[in-house]
Amino acid sequence: MAHAETVSFGAELKDGYKSIDAWVANGIQWLEDIEQFYRERATIEKDYSAKLNGLAKKYYDKKAKKSSILSVGETPSMTPGSLESASLTTWTTQLSTLEACAAEHDRFSQDLVGQVAKALEVYRARYEELRKSHADYQTKLLKERDSSYSELKKTKTKYDSVCQEVENRRKKTESSFDYGKQKAQNAYQQQLVEMHNQKNTYLIAINVANKLKEKYYHEYVPELLDSLQDLSETRVAKLNSVWTLAVNLETTAMQRSKEHLDHLSGDIPHNDPSLDSIMFVRHNTTQWTDPPDMVFEPSPVWLDNESLAVDEASRTFLRNMLAKSKPLAREMKAEIDKKSKEVENIKRIRQSVREGRDKRDEAELVKSLFYVSEEMHAIERKRLTAEIEVSTITAVVGDLSLGAKNHPFKAETFKIPTNCDLCGDRIWGLSAKGQHCKDCGFTCHSKCEMKVPADCPGEQSKEEKKKLKVERQEAAHAAMAVEVTSPNTNGHTTSGGLARQDTMSSLSSGYATSAQRSVSGLLPRSAGLGAEESVAQPRSPIDPAPASKPAPARRNRVVAPPPAAYVSAPPPEPTSSDGASRARGKMIYSYEARDEGELSVKEGKDVTIIEPDEGGWTKIKAGLGQEGLVPTAYIEELAPEPEASSIVERPVSVYSDSSATSTNIAKKKGPAVAPRRGAKKIKYCKALYAYTAQSDAEFDMQEGDRFELISMGGGDGWADVARGGETRSVPANYIQEL
Repeated sequence: MAHAETVSFGAELKDGYKSIDAWVANGIQWLEDIEQFYRERATIEKDYSAKLNGLAKKYYDKKAKKSSILSVGETPSMTPGSLESASLTTWTTQLSTLEACAAEHDRFSQDLVGQVAKALEVYRARYEELRKSHADYQTKLLKERDSSYSELKKTKTKYDSVCQEVENRRKKTESSFDYGKQKAQNAYQQQLVEMHNQKNTYLIAINVANKLKEKYYHEYVPELLDSLQDLSETRVAKLNSVWTLAVNLETTAMQRSKEHLDHLSGDIPHNDPSLDSIMFVRHNTTQWTDPPDMVFEPSPVWLDNESLAVDEASRTFLRNMLAKSKPLAREMKAEIDKKSKEVENIKRIRQSVREGRDKRDEAELVKSLFYVSEEMHAIERKRLTAEIEVSTITAVVGDLSLGAKNHPFKAETFKIPTNCDLCGDRIWGLSAKGQHCKDCGFTCHSKCEMKVPADCPGEQSKEEKKKLKVERQEAAHAAMAVEVTSPNTNGHTTSGGLARQDTMSSLSSGYATSAQRSVSGLLPRSAGLGAEESVAQPRSPIDPAPASKPAPARRNRVVAPPPAAYVSAPPPEPTSSDGASRARGKMIYSYEARDEGELSVKEGKDVTIIEPDEGGWTKIKAGLGQEGLVPTAYIEELAPEPEASSIVERPVSVYSDSSATSTNIAKKKGPAVAPRRGAKKIKYCKALYAYTAQSDAEFDMQEGDRFELISMGGGDGWADVARGGETRSVPANYIQEL
């Protein structure tokens, strides 16, 4: 390494002591900052060592608590004693390595303080003492220089004084008389000699001062400046040695830590992943048997055995199941083969990653392997299910799908009312989704698809499809009518030939006398029934007459029927003594009047509704002379008191999957703030179809009738309308808002 260019402060800077001294002093003072740096570094190393020790202790404690369950599980069949799994042993090595590294950091901290920081403190004090010695010497040189300058000045002053005295003696000689002239002349001569001597002294003093000055600026001061330069360079050299020592100490600490880590690195590969599994298996092996297979359990109310039903209708169902399961099994098998290849490919890549021949992320490969395996599992379940279905059916009745002409059904949502060609019922409303054969036009509910015989005649023309439609509808209606009306020996209508003696109990507890059921969809009807045509619903011979009970409240009913669902003679409406219909209600919350025209009413009070809902408020009568407004949300509207002759129970709609809600739903708490009254824009509607009321909570309608529209309802299919001061309900799909 080439040496840097050398300089001399004395030769280059001359009289630059002041700035040089300040620079050297700052360099010496800087040693204090470096010393403080190493002290703080030592503190950090010591704290780090303490934190590493604390971390190791914390996880030693955690390991001690979980050692058993991590080694042999929570409920081992035999205890492991003091044994630990291979992974826990490797983990212990890691924790002990951490403690060893913590000890190295603590030792390094002590070395930084003892060998580096304290050395810097000593060197700083020594160099500062030397600098001060230089300062004292500089002060001495300055005093000597100033002393020589002062002596020269004094000699000059004395010489000037002697010259003045010579001049005075000369003037006195000229002015003296004869008798004193000789004396004055002698004094003048003596003073002249003194002047010459003083002049010589002054000239000699000048030469001495100049020589001392030359020595000061060209010898004494440069030597002092060079000495300061040497002091500074000595400080830097010593600082380099201290820095080197600090680096060596840290390197040594890191090398010792690396030795600990190298030892740990050598232990980790010994942790074979299978060792933990082996230990767990050995400590958890128990006697185990397969759980028993599931077996057929007869219904508690129906005598039956575990044999497949093989009547014609059942064979049709089984044939359709075979037609779906056989191709599904083949399709799923092909999918499984495809997924299996993906799994094998991922496993090969993963093995390459472990051998270091592929740089992809193994965690991502594990993730991909899991996802593909999960998908393959779902496909395998479908394949297994389909194969078992096929084997179970063919083992009993053979392969019924051979020679079958299944309908190529496609799922379809019917926009217009369409009848099912199997059961004859309407595909409408909530069950509007069904199946449609594109070849022959066969339509059915989705629930009826598996019951359709495999007798598709193939692709048909439009006229042939219409003809088949009529034939299928007539056959479906005829079959269902016979099924509904054929009585058994006990007088009950039965379906499919099932008799009372087939059951395990007599059902004498009244199950057969439930509320009447609608069978309008099961009776034969012509293809062109209009909105006003209807078919009377027959009552089973044992069905009791409707019990006397109030008509359902208008807010608690089943979903409204579609057009042409219910058209029957309306029952007489109950009226009060003055001939006006009176709706009843009950307060579900207490209300305190706030404005003029309102009425205070207690919770549970029975009231009479005088005027219906108007902008969130209803006018009621709560007693003699007590009339006023209360929030509509605070009232539960009840059905009017019916007359005995007007009790009519509304049949359940065959087009609705809903059931009537309870007429008295408990309200936990009322609205926080009562609604405010305000102006309400009146809306009107007109009837699209004729409708006959089924209770006194409804209006009769003829096509084109106009009503005041109160509300389109809460999604239950019923709308509230007003006419002649009365508010009742009509089916929402029978009206159109104007």
